[in-house]
Amino acid sequence: MPRPPFPAALGMTALVTLSLGLAACQPPSTHAGPQEGEPRVDGQPVETVPADVLLAWNEKVFTVAEAEDRFLTLKGLRTAALLHLAVHDALNTIEPRYPPYLPAEPGPAGDPPEGADPVAAAAQAAHRVAVDQYPDRTQAFDSELERWLEAVPPGAGREVGARIGTAAAERILAARESDGWDNEAEYRWHPMAPGVYAEFAEHSGTPEGFVFGAGWATARPFVLDRPGHFRAPPPPAIDSEPYARAFAEVEEVGRHDSSTRTADQTHLAMWWKEFVESSHSRLARELVAEEELDLWQAARMFALLEMSIFDAYVNVFENKFHYNHWRPYTAIRWAAEDGNPRTDPDPEWDNLHRHTYAFPSYPSAHGAASAAAMTVLASVFGARLASSVVVHRDRPDRPPPAPPLVEHRHDDQVEERRGQQATEDHLR
Repeated sequence: MPRPPFPAALGMTALVTLSLGLAACQPPSTHAGPQEGEPRVDGQPVETVPADVLLAWNEKVFTVAEAEDRFLTLKGLRTAALLHLAVHDALNTIEPRYPPYLPAEPGPAGDPPEGADPVAAAAQAAHRVAVDQYPDRTQAFDSELERWLEAVPPGAGREVGARIGTAAAERILAARESDGWDNEAEYRWHPMAPGVYAEFAEHSGTPEGFVFGAGWATARPFVLDRPGHFRAPPPPAIDSEPYARAFAEVEEVGRHDSSTRTADQTHLAMWWKEFVESSHSRLARELVAEEELDLWQAARMFALLEMSIFDAYVNVFENKFHYNHWRPYTAIRWAAEDGNPRTDPDPEWDNLHRHTYAFPSYPSAHGAASAAAMTVLASVFGARLASSVVVHRDRPDRPPPAPPLVEHRHDDQVEERRGQQATEDHLR
């Protein structure tokens, strides 16, 4: 089917990070006038509606998703993207401040948007998507919907808003039907050789022959035209000096009992264990509240955020299986056979987490998805806005060695250090 005309594009840098280009999706107005920051369309002030309903639904969906599969599938992230796209399109049917992701099909006129309540539209759109994806949690979603509809005065505005929300959700759901988010793809194992991904079931804790994420590489992106739209540059040749330098750093700094890794590096490594769709969506909710984005602005931001993370995962996993690059656990223990005289094997080496996910190492999925998410947030809130994310030790996806709390600030120095600072070149 044709790519929906939602103006945005992902880009991969030489550091293997993805970012979302937003320049073509700017609002049809500027914040100017006697009250700076007041939302305006065509120069005229418009009603400001708080984004509380959207924050509640974003948190609700991710809570349900984590409880079901701990983000080990694309289901929760995909649901969040569908939900926010549906809300975005419903709101811009009522009052067109931004271009829709999926314009309404031409045909008989539906409900006129005049007087439609935006909170009712947002809640109904979110509910329709949520119950479609998690039907066994319908009761919880019904209660959430009722909570928000009770806050809207009864009458035609609430009813029309709800119908607009339902229609927008059904368009989005239909467009993404059979998009392959849960594809199963066969992985062909290769003979053991330098640089080639090899099985380590004893370290990944997975059944023999299991590989994670091969199906992710075949899912249909939201914005990119194909899973392999961007190709990362190849990793350094195994027999090269750059590979040997990287090998030495990972062997020493990444080992479980490293004597050179700093406490800050350990904290950062444990902080990064949380999946991006969880940590960065939580950060986005906090920023929306702190910066007082209205409902339209927040819906656009969340739609871009969740789509960009989804597309980053799809693209980066396609790259992973393209390069099929081995993990440090294999590379360091098998170094005697790698053909590089600068590397020495350590048959007892183990990493900080004492666990390795069962999929090829290169490029980094966390790096790609986080860079995509932070580029969206920087484009909306400003690249110099400092913020922090706290990861709690008792989360089910945290390994035991984490300290009680790990706090990481997102500011200019940290983003520069991580190679994930959004640049103007990416916002085109």
